[in-house]
Amino acid sequence: MTTKSTKYSHQREAIIKYLESTTNHPTADEVYQHMRELIPNISLGTVYRNLSQMAASGRILRLTADGKTDHFDACTSTHYHFMCKSCGCVRDIPIAPLDSLVEDAKKVSEHVVEDVSIMFSGTCKDCLVKSVDN
Repeated sequence: MTTKSTKYSHQREAIIKYLESTTNHPTADEVYQHMRELIPNISLGTVYRNLSQMAASGRILRLTADGKTDHFDACTSTHYHFMCKSCGCVRDIPIAPLDSLVEDAKKVSEHVVEDVSIMFSGTCKDCLVKSVDN
């Protein structure tokens, strides 16, 4: 994936720094809430626009885990994710990427295969603890 250059923006840089500082894969609303603490006059539209621009340019990943909620990740290298079916959180799965998967798909597909995205799903450890406590 190629990265297009975009004009420097203080707000965009603050957003990317926040995404780089967390492994929680926040939603746009979560990014907005955090940004308001740093830049009180930032608008939700500005956050959405910057996230969309950075995702389109390849600077960040947009993860649509449940088909309706986008989560964002500053780590653009190949890695896998987990989504909790209970709370909707998205986390990294720390296993080595299967580099041959894309090459294998290219060999058997009539399509132009460029990348792979794998999302595991189940119940996160926090939700498991909550269910035991109840």
